[in-house]
Amino acid sequence: MTALTLSTAGAATLRADALVVGVAKTAGSKSGNLVLAPGAEAVDKAFGGKLASVLATLGAVGAEGELTKLPAPSGLKVPVVIAVGLGPVPDKEDAYDAEALRRAAGTAARALSGFKKAGFALPAGSVEDAAAVAEGALLGAYAFTAYQGGENKLAPKDAKDSGPKLPLAEITLVGAKPRDKAYKAAVERALALAEEINRARDLINTPPNDLYPESFAAVATAAGKEHGIKVQVLDEKALVKGGFGGILGVGQGSANGPRLVKLAYTHPKAEKTLALVGKGITYDSGGISLKPAGHNETMKCDMSGAAAVFAAVVTAARLGLKVNVTGWLALAENMPSGTATRPGDVLRMYSGKTVEVLNTDAEGRLVLGDALTRASEEKPDAIVDVATLTGAMVLALGNRTFGIMANDDAFRTSIHEIAEEVGEASWPMPLPADLRKGMDSPTADIANMGERMGGGLVAGLFLKEFVGEGIAWAHLDIAGPAFHEGAPYGYTPKGGTGSAVRTLVRLAEWTADGDLG
Repeated sequence: MTALTLSTAGAATLRADALVVGVAKTAGSKSGNLVLAPGAEAVDKAFGGKLASVLATLGAVGAEGELTKLPAPSGLKVPVVIAVGLGPVPDKEDAYDAEALRRAAGTAARALSGFKKAGFALPAGSVEDAAAVAEGALLGAYAFTAYQGGENKLAPKDAKDSGPKLPLAEITLVGAKPRDKAYKAAVERALALAEEINRARDLINTPPNDLYPESFAAVATAAGKEHGIKVQVLDEKALVKGGFGGILGVGQGSANGPRLVKLAYTHPKAEKTLALVGKGITYDSGGISLKPAGHNETMKCDMSGAAAVFAAVVTAARLGLKVNVTGWLALAENMPSGTATRPGDVLRMYSGKTVEVLNTDAEGRLVLGDALTRASEEKPDAIVDVATLTGAMVLALGNRTFGIMANDDAFRTSIHEIAEEVGEASWPMPLPADLRKGMDSPTADIANMGERMGGGLVAGLFLKEFVGEGIAWAHLDIAGPAFHEGAPYGYTPKGGTGSAVRTLVRLAEWTADGDLG
């Protein structure tokens, strides 16, 4: 993991391999559309006050995502200066948007792959700014290299294999206040959060032949021992004994048996309990209702919800939040075989409710249904489930925004506000009662499919059936932003993103502080 430090040295005296400064876009500047952001003063002085002019000559305009590399002048202790665009200049010069700072820092960190140390002299005049820069840089300095750079036995013995380019090794924040307790706490929070998001990304990116329910449960067990989290793993025998028909029904077609993992972080001064439930389909073939060609290649990411829940619980423990947080990982592998659930089969869920399975590729709601009922038995103050649940949500909101559904409008609004605060794009969605009738079954209590139109909302209505009475519940459908197939941008890499972790952690902090009703 990339190291993070607060520098006592100024930008002009910092010794590093590169120095990052921010530039912004405005129509009223002397250098055309570009102005320097706070933090770049010492670097500008080293350039004789002409840094903005030099950058403008090279075509820089300060747009978000823009990056320009320059050889450093003799007045600096670094060989390279990197100017990264922050987008439009804010109304107040020192009030840069936190998300703009995150993305700029992430863009720079990605460009610095292979470097050992870089200083970030982006705006850090407030604790919030410093936290945003730290978070963005740490998330941008990510690469999944576990399966690259191994020994090539066919290569000549004297051949040099440089291996994959590793992420930036050390990030130093310039302009923060290293002796200030608030700054230290903010940076420590950013480090813990980013490390756990990056661990979630690793899990999502791990190929399904290595990450399956049992191995995922082992990762959770090891993390529990490290961070003082109680972990309980229900294997196939325990699931049969407990009557978890949804999880068993999805997993029965695979040679890798299903698991239900409970992670419990408790604080002696906690007054509220938050339950998080994650869909953990470690590979989704669609089962007997096999996915069409072209839709299988990325289905290792169908456990992104469970990865987010796992990361959020561990982060809460690392931060010592005064709230009890329980995570439920509903883990199964959805495969077609002679033992797989068939369309038309009826499953008896943990709640006792029966479900007619009309489509085995609508499996996430089945494992979540069991986990939601089990989580409800412990009477938490609120439950949030996270899942890559429906393609319909991607059609509705695109690849970067997750949908929020809930049985309580105020709770849904709070989660939306939290997501926007931490920089995760989301949108509140309804649960229209008229769509429930489409899941009526002549054979069972409910079917796992309903109307095709509004399919993401239908899935939310199905899940609502398994939430305990009187418990505030929200459902996050992260099918769009959980796995990024395009080119990296900002702090978002190609592959697993760790979507929803920041929202869940901030929700836990709100709950601990009593800000959530």
